[in-house]
Amino acid sequence: MDKVAGLTTKLFADGADLEHILRLAADERIRGFTTNPTLMWKAGLTDYSEFCRRLLEEITDRPISFEVFADEPGEIRRQARTIAAWGTNVSVKVPITTTAGEPLAPVVRDLSADGVPVNVTAVFTPAQVELVAPAAPAFVSVFAGRIADTGRDPVPLMREALEILRGTGSQLIWASPREVLNVVQANEIGCDIITCTSDILGKLDTLGKDLEEFSLETVRMFHRDAVSAGFEL
Repeated sequence: MDKVAGLTTKLFADGADLEHILRLAADERIRGFTTNPTLMWKAGLTDYSEFCRRLLEEITDRPISFEVFADEPGEIRRQARTIAAWGTNVSVKVPITTTAGEPLAPVVRDLSADGVPVNVTAVFTPAQVELVAPAAPAFVSVFAGRIADTGRDPVPLMREALEILRGTGSQLIWASPREVLNVVQANEIGCDIITCTSDILGKLDTLGKDLEEFSLETVRMFHRDAVSAGFEL
């Protein structure tokens, strides 16, 4: 990850594999960590607080975001305060709305005013960014990768989100990236943070790679695999 050292955008690792996260914690270029209930469910985790506490025993020097899973504002507030008490480096992920579409900006503002570090998640539009901008300082996770999945270019939207948050003290997170190019795009526009899955982190060695060299490696891979398969004509 040689080229990573030159990035101004901070890399946060996103996942729910405990051992993998702890290995990444040894890399100082990983500046923070995020997870969510879906990733934890897919990883087969059943004890939410135990997983979080085990991570916090090992990672004390960088921010970690854990998400509430309640859907009612009062219970979201309670869970957020419980999670925030687990460590001074914890931020609490709160969705931009409930499952019924009820805006949670008032909850986010209340928590932030009470000193609870918040990471507003599942944000997709500039209007949603404007709703939570007064809750500063906070992390604001705009799901650029999912926006791109709809056929829209996320870069102009991310630029607009940066302008909305400018001077507030909040940090914009480029969430759900799909490829290493997104790391470059986030860095070029001055995005504060980008979350990266293990797949993207594993590809960062190709950042800035010579294309002629990459082409030759690919040709050799095809040839090696054809020989290994024993193909004949």
